[in-house]
Amino acid sequence: MKRLAKIRLIGVSALLAALTVAGVGAAAASTAQATIAHTAGATKAATLTAHSSRYGRILFDGRGRVLYLFARDRGGRSNCSGACAKAWPPFLTKGAPTTLSGVNAKLLGTTRRSNGTLQVTYAKHPLYYFKEDTKPGQIKCQNVSNFGGLWLVVAPGGKPVR
Repeated sequence: MKRLAKIRLIGVSALLAALTVAGVGAAAASTAQATIAHTAGATKAATLTAHSSRYGRILFDGRGRVLYLFARDRGGRSNCSGACAKAWPPFLTKGAPTTLSGVNAKLLGTTRRSNGTLQVTYAKHPLYYFKEDTKPGQIKCQNVSNFGGLWLVVAPGGKPVR
């Protein structure tokens, strides 16, 4: 009888330990997702800049994260929502976007998304992040077909880089 109680205690202890480890993992994943969501969220005044990359000079946000366009977007309007916008968060702003070095301010604009938020555009292309580009300068999804269209980095002249 004592042996059975001991076995149950060990089993319960192992279960509690596993749940604790799973909880820590879930908390870490949740923190990572919150960081990505925060970086993709609207800022007071979004900033664009151009830097050198392995694809030549391309557009980045003010924190050094690369920006993409979606080839399916037409007429300055976004065709990326729902699951698409989770994988490719839009580059949002709450104020008038600004430019830094190497970016043509005349090509900068905004478009209203279906949920009412304001997305930054460049040469009439709505701009997006890729959720797995988590560090400044990281480019993990250039020239990839996803959600029915190509995702491409953008040159300072406003053209997609192929």
